[in-house]
Amino acid sequence: MSEEARAVNQIDELYRLWRQLTRELHGVFDTHGVCAVVAGEIAAHTGIKTVVGVQDPQRKYYDVWVCDEKGRLTQSRWSNHKASFAPLIAAGRARKTEKFGRPPDELINSELWQLPHQFIYSVPLPFSSGDNPMTLTPPGLLCLLDPPDDCCLTLDNLEPLAVNLTTFLDRAYLRHQLDRQNIEFAVVSDINYALTSKLSLHNIFQQLMDPVRRTLNVESVSIGLMDSASGDIQFVETLMGPLFQNMPPIRLRKGQGIAGWVAERGEAVIINDVYSDQRFFARVDRQSGFRTDSMICIPLQVEERIIGVLQAINKQEGMFSQHDLSLLQAIAGPLAAAIENANLHSDVIAEKRRIEAIFASMAEGLMTVNADGVLTQVNEALLTLLGTRSPEHLLGHAVQDAIRLKKGDFPGFLQDVLQADEDYPQLASDLYQMSNEETVPVLISGAPIQDDKGQVNEMIFVFSDLRQIREVERMRDDFFHGIVHELRTPLATILMYARMLRSGKASDPEKANRFLGVIERESDRLQKMVRQMLMLAKLEAREWQRSSEIVELNSIFDEMLPPLADTATEKGLVFRQKVEPDLPPVRGDKETYYLIFKNLVDNAVKFTLSGTVGFDAWAKDGKVYVRVKDQGIGIPKLAIPNLFKRFYRTQTAVERGIAGTGLGLYMVKESVENFDGMITVDSEEGKGTTFTVSLPATED
Repeated sequence: MSEEARAVNQIDELYRLWRQLTRELHGVFDTHGVCAVVAGEIAAHTGIKTVVGVQDPQRKYYDVWVCDEKGRLTQSRWSNHKASFAPLIAAGRARKTEKFGRPPDELINSELWQLPHQFIYSVPLPFSSGDNPMTLTPPGLLCLLDPPDDCCLTLDNLEPLAVNLTTFLDRAYLRHQLDRQNIEFAVVSDINYALTSKLSLHNIFQQLMDPVRRTLNVESVSIGLMDSASGDIQFVETLMGPLFQNMPPIRLRKGQGIAGWVAERGEAVIINDVYSDQRFFARVDRQSGFRTDSMICIPLQVEERIIGVLQAINKQEGMFSQHDLSLLQAIAGPLAAAIENANLHSDVIAEKRRIEAIFASMAEGLMTVNADGVLTQVNEALLTLLGTRSPEHLLGHAVQDAIRLKKGDFPGFLQDVLQADEDYPQLASDLYQMSNEETVPVLISGAPIQDDKGQVNEMIFVFSDLRQIREVERMRDDFFHGIVHELRTPLATILMYARMLRSGKASDPEKANRFLGVIERESDRLQKMVRQMLMLAKLEAREWQRSSEIVELNSIFDEMLPPLADTATEKGLVFRQKVEPDLPPVRGDKETYYLIFKNLVDNAVKFTLSGTVGFDAWAKDGKVYVRVKDQGIGIPKLAIPNLFKRFYRTQTAVERGIAGTGLGLYMVKESVENFDGMITVDSEEGKGTTFTVSLPATED
């Protein structure tokens, strides 16, 4: 065959190869698929062993396809060192390399160099011609092993073929990037949707971890939140992994480490060798055993405020790129907003629970009413005032159906509150209970609740129960009536006996002495009442300060008990006393202690018609105990909760005509508690009463 005929034949063969490759590659959009088709078709068409290798995007290895003369295709992965394609790619052109010539040193020990018998034709892929200098595909190589002289593929036409193949490789790589971006967009979209739908920080962190880690192909993702007061950054423990479980929380001071630097300046960083960066804080690695190699760290920002940082740590393949940074930044904005929303939600929930607790625990009745006059909320105290236990009968109904007043116009009062500016109106009336027609005296206060625009959409009403106040007023009136009566009787007696003495009706000394005794006794009675009034005034004015005087109780009892025993004996009672000698001292005021115990014994004698009055005092476990026990009329069970209130007198005492002001026990309790002591009462009506006072002993 002539040279001309051979050339024509080679051109025909080359044309058929190009046409076949174009037909086969038309529908292939995968880089690996393109390489496999190229290796297979060239080997099948030329009968020459063909090698195609393309480096991975992270430049760590080559994917290599080898197709022998019989069309048997194998795919393998060679490391960069094992492949040693670099010198052939660096040539930038098609070249012939003799196996027994002087090949580049790094090529001699390569996997590729073991395949040919004599030489290699090679051309870089992708191939950049002068007309097409821009390519996207990672570096690769097309090799023909030992092609014969009559092969249609020569060094001259390998480069045009490589240019054509580059178009398909770039298309496949673009498709790969598009698919990857679609996946990343879907992941980011899913993450953003999940973040906006979560209001729990724990759920937010758990939702974020795995998708970000898989998408970026990193070993770990961590989040550090900034302390607004100190500027320190504390990392979320649940994201740190098992190596950090037994360690204290990771906390960086303001500006410390890469995270502190990013948070302080609000700038993102990519660092592919953290130990070469002076900002890196290596102590955490030393403590945990975790090894940080590379990192992307970006600020989490809400408006102009930095709330923390987001870190992706240790790229699994290759190095972090600007694409990784952009991907992480796409997540950072929604993540920062989600964290802020979760914190705000937590604050709102905490505030709501606090308000609900206050609302529910208020002693006053509370209710809220909307601008249309419909009940929206009530508390337990108001239900008690209304005599019902079912808020369901009230909520959502007109307020006029629940709040009925004996006097006063509540709808008009509602309008007054709705239009109130600064002075909130009040209304005193009697509230009808729902279960019956009984009434409860109340003072109703109302206030409008304005929204951000100043519009009143709701009102709050406070119902103060006036029953206790009226009871106190009644007891106060009874007290003053009693005081007037108590004062009138001794004064009248003193005046009568003084006039009898003056008129000479007590001529003999014995009678005069008896008259003077009556005057003295009634004067003591008056003095006692005046002393009680003074003590009450001090208590009311809070002028009774806690004394630091050291008091020996034995001396008080030695002075106080004998005359009280005589009084009990004169009344026909048995007075029994058992006082432990050398009681430890207590702190307080001697005169006040005298009045406390004298009042208790006086009451025991007064309310005991027959039987025994006992007085015991002993020390135990750093305290001094005093017990006054009688076999008197006792205290009704219902009266015990009110026993120590001002002006309170039991109905039994009133009915029996036993004199008193209702102040004695009130002042006893206040005085005992003023000295850090405690008083208790145990009583059974008709069988007697026991008062026990405990006081802390002092070592001084």
